[in-house]
Parts: sequence; structure tokens; C-alpha cells
Amino acid sequence: MAWFRNLTQVSSSSLKKQHHHHINPFSLLSPLASSLSHSHYTTEAPPTQYAGLGATRPEEKPRVVVLGSGWAGCRFMKGIDTNIYDVVCVSPRNHMVFTPLLASTCVGTLEFRSVAEPIGRIQPAISREPGSYFFLSNCTAIDVDNHMVHCQTVTDGVDTLDQWKFKISYDKLVIALGAQPSTFGIHGVEEHATFLREVYHAQEIRRKLLLNLMLSDMPGISEEDKRRLLHCVVVGGGPTGVEFSGELSDFILKDVHQRYSHVKDYIRVTLIEANDILSSFDDRLRQYATKQLTKSGVQLVRGIVKDVKAQKLILNDGTEVPYGLLVWSTGVGPSSLVNSLKIPKSPGGRIGVDEWLRVPSVQDVFSIGDCSGFLESTGKPTLPALAQVAERQGKYLANLINKIGKAGGGHANSSNGMELGQPFVYRHLGSMATIGRYKALVDLRQNKESKGLALAGFTSWFIWRSAYLSRVISWRNRFYVAINWLTTMVFGRDISRI
Repeated sequence: MAWFRNLTQVSSSSLKKQHHHHINPFSLLSPLASSLSHSHYTTEAPPTQYAGLGATRPEEKPRVVVLGSGWAGCRFMKGIDTNIYDVVCVSPRNHMVFTPLLASTCVGTLEFRSVAEPIGRIQPAISREPGSYFFLSNCTAIDVDNHMVHCQTVTDGVDTLDQWKFKISYDKLVIALGAQPSTFGIHGVEEHATFLREVYHAQEIRRKLLLNLMLSDMPGISEEDKRRLLHCVVVGGGPTGVEFSGELSDFILKDVHQRYSHVKDYIRVTLIEANDILSSFDDRLRQYATKQLTKSGVQLVRGIVKDVKAQKLILNDGTEVPYGLLVWSTGVGPSSLVNSLKIPKSPGGRIGVDEWLRVPSVQDVFSIGDCSGFLESTGKPTLPALAQVAERQGKYLANLINKIGKAGGGHANSSNGMELGQPFVYRHLGSMATIGRYKALVDLRQNKESKGLALAGFTSWFIWRSAYLSRVISWRNRFYVAINWLTTMVFGRDISRI
């Protein structure tokens, strides 16, 4: 059996060599590995462990760390040259959400996977390159002096591993953390309202909507409870709130009236807005949207929400509005991590950046998307929190950092005084919004004061669908979206509560 012993020795040696060349960052940390190996034999919670990626050496590729997987971060990762850089993405979700179509998933027009694109498909190097990774984690702190980010893992359920912390050293840091829904400090919003920014928000809305429909059809329920359960209230008259109201009215007119005929006369939609709906659109388009939404059965209420309770909300004039489903869409604000950073901020509390999207007070840190804004010293206005702004910034910054890397400035503290070229300039391409019943708005003006093309009606709806179908990131998801639209048109929406 000597030949067998020799064979096993050779195999063992080759495995060790492979392990040496392809190092998993977490395999270096014996305390973590030890705690995990003993987790099956002890009921004691393992201690918090610290793990991560150390600083890169001069002969290695520099490392770009991206915080966030939204429009800005994903567009940046798509454009970064992985022949120059290793890419590490830190985010609590492993996909990008195509937010313009998210409202359609709430009522079954589209399936949830049609609007979600995995990070590994956007930047394949994360899945296959030995120095590039995706970490399902939250960033908890940023140490700009030591070029390091502190992270904590995201876990689900009571039977999963306890959370642990680790650190990642960076050569270039891109903060693309997005923003969080703004509640304006109104009591009860966090506890009782549902937002519409993530796939799990849309899933929660769909489950609650269908649950209320089925509960209202049960024997013994009072008229008052039936009307409350089937009252869907949307707070916020921006594009998200208007599009969701339009999708909901379509769902009621085309599907609820057929499949829930016993309660079809009770279900209704109310849209509450403090000012005019779609304030950034042309006046003529706003009037058209108001008329069409009213015709679809959406009640428009002008008012300010003062308090939110479990089954009703109270307006500033004292009016009580009972609801079964409350969707909150009143804009966004900085996240808690952004608020905690000790760096200069732009108006509104965003991370302050210069014309090249750098955080000028620290080295090798950039910020893009909804979490960033131009410093007052630049003389530029804060850009709106739109997908097209974030996408354009991500594309620009990827090209800029590629240029820095090619010039030899990829490693930490090595790009001082380097010529960066043209600063970032944003040109608005226009706005679109669907309002239901095969109608939409298309406003192609640069801003509210300038002139330009403004369309409404079926033609705009066709343009809206064509534009968004072409903007869906992958051909796979384009196929999904097209098939979902076709099956919905032919067979109606799926009303399964899964």
C-alpha cells in the first residue's frame, strides 16, 4: 500500500498549495472557526469575533470597497476595471432593486424576482476572483484615518449563527449607502406604516392587501371593519405614491371586481399629499394625473399627517382616516450611519462631496447616490434623490477611479495631486410616471422653468414601458418583465397569497 500512501501525501500537498493561493478571508481567523466548530456541541453563545481583510501589499491589486448595492453602487461596480482593482461590496442585500417597477410587484403585475438583479451578475468578478468578495453585512463605522471599515454580519432567524464583526482595509472607499424613508418625526409611522423601497416592503404590502381582502369576506365581520380593512391609504404624492395608487386602482378595477365580487364596493384608495401631487412635473401633466386618478376611483386628499395609530391616522385638521393598509412614501433622508460620520455635510445632511464626487476632507473616500450631495463651497445645488442621478454618478466615478488606477494611484494615499479631468456634470433627462389604465406621464424638460416635450396618455404609457424595459439591467430580467406584462394582460394578476 506504499503507492496509496504516496498518493495521499501528494493530494494533501496540492490541496495545501491551492489553499495558500486562494485564501478565504475568514479562514485566517482561528477564533471564529473554533467558535463555529463548537457551536453544535454547546448551548453557550459564541463571543463576538473580529475578522476581515488586511491592507493590500504594493505588489497586489489595490482594493475598492463599495458600501451599498443600490443604483449608484451597482453602476459603479459594473463599470470598475477588475484587471486593475479587487472589488469588495458590503451590503445587507445581495441584489439590486429596479425601483421604478417595484410598485407593480405589490399587486401581482410583476413577480418580485423580475425587479431584483443579483450582485454577482452585475459584477462577475465578485463571484470568481480570489481577491473580490460580496459580504452580506452592514457597515457600522468608518475609520478614515486607518483606511478601514467596520462591519457586522446580517443573519436571519433564531437558528442561524450569531452576528459577528469584522474589519476591511480599503485603498479606495465608495460610500453608496442610499437613504432611508423620511417620517418627519411623526409618531407611529415606523410601527404601523409600510414603506416601498425594498422587495420585502412590496411583499409585505401584497400579503397584507390580500389578507385584508380575504378577511373582509369572512362571516361575522361588521360593516365598519369591512370598510376599514379595505381602505388603502397612500401618504405622499410623489412618483412612487402616484404610481402605486395607479397600480392599486388597476388591480381593483380589473381583478378585485371579478374575483372578490362580494366586497368590491367596499375597497377604495386614498392618496394624501400636503401640496400638489407630482410637484416636479409640468402643470398640465399634474392636472391630467389628478383627473385620471380621480376617474379611476382614487380619492385625493390635501393634508398633513399629524399622528399614526394602529387602525387610523389623524390629519392636522383633526380628521381621522381609518385604514387597513397604510403605505408611506414621503421622500427620503440620511441614514443613521451617514448622520454619525464626522465629516462635512451638504445641505440636508448628506455626505458633502466636491465636483469629482470626492469627500474632500479625507483621503481616498468618494460618495455617490442618495447619501451624497455637493458642498456649499462648490456652488452646485443638491441633486434630487433619483435613480438616474445615482446611475450617472456611478458610471462617472467608475471611469474616474479606473483612470486613477491606470495612472498608478490605485493604492491608498498614492493619488495626491493627480489630475482628475472633467468634473461630474448632471443633465436631467426627464421624468416619467404611470397613473394606471394604460396611461402615463412623460416630462422631458430639463427643469420646471425650461421648455420641452411633455406628453400624457396611452402614447406616454407605451414610452414608459419601453424605456423601463430597456433600462432593466439584464436580458434575463427583461425577458421576465416582458413575460409578466404579457401574462397579466391576458390572464390577469396573480392573487395567490404566498
